[in-house]
Amino acid sequence: MLAEGLQPRGSHFRYPPEMSPERTIYQSLVHWLRPHKTIPITPWRAAHRWDLAPLRFLILIVGLALFGAGEAFLVQSHIGNSPWVVFSQGISMKTGLSLGWSTFFISCAVLLLWIPLKERPGFGTILNIIVIAAFLQVCVDRLPMQHHFLPGLIFALIGIACVGVASALYITCGLGPGPRDGLMTGLHLKTGIRVGRVRLAIEAIVLLVGGLLGGRIGVGTALFALLIGQAFAISAGILARLTRQ
Repeated sequence: MLAEGLQPRGSHFRYPPEMSPERTIYQSLVHWLRPHKTIPITPWRAAHRWDLAPLRFLILIVGLALFGAGEAFLVQSHIGNSPWVVFSQGISMKTGLSLGWSTFFISCAVLLLWIPLKERPGFGTILNIIVIAAFLQVCVDRLPMQHHFLPGLIFALIGIACVGVASALYITCGLGPGPRDGLMTGLHLKTGIRVGRVRLAIEAIVLLVGGLLGGRIGVGTALFALLIGQAFAISAGILARLTRQ
């Protein structure tokens, strides 16, 4: 006898719509790619900002390295950088510093702004300054610059995806925010202004100054602004489902 719900078709069975492999794959993708509303609590999350462990350290390094690589993909897309890299590139063009060193010194300067805000750095904060700048420069030196829009668009989308995944990895370590994120949260707590508005104001300022200094603003910049939140939320959701106990 035929199993209930299956219909003969020659020598083969036809799946009902709700059982078709294509629908099953689609439902699985929707489940895994559903954005997460909060930062997930992962098994490797630190108890405090200087709570080091081998797995946590490895995940932090991978996340920060991937972040630098993602920013490099955006730079080499040649269709626009993220706001902070627009600023770094502008400083680099005016001073003759490499993009990596420019990013490093800007991060150090931003960290100094934490002092009046009474923000406290963690191990991840310090490593953020070093690893992202280093991998940004290493990858910029090795990735080919794109000179046509379509491959540039592909590079930009890869970069945004990398930054989204990287942010989820290093933030869930709980070893302290990066200098820019700490500045944002510090100003939010000090002024009472909504954190989204603080972030928008900071990024608008660095984007404007970086653009005036010669940093590249373009389609990639707009795509970063539109997609980075979703890229992070989807990555956080995948981590949450993978590590759910």
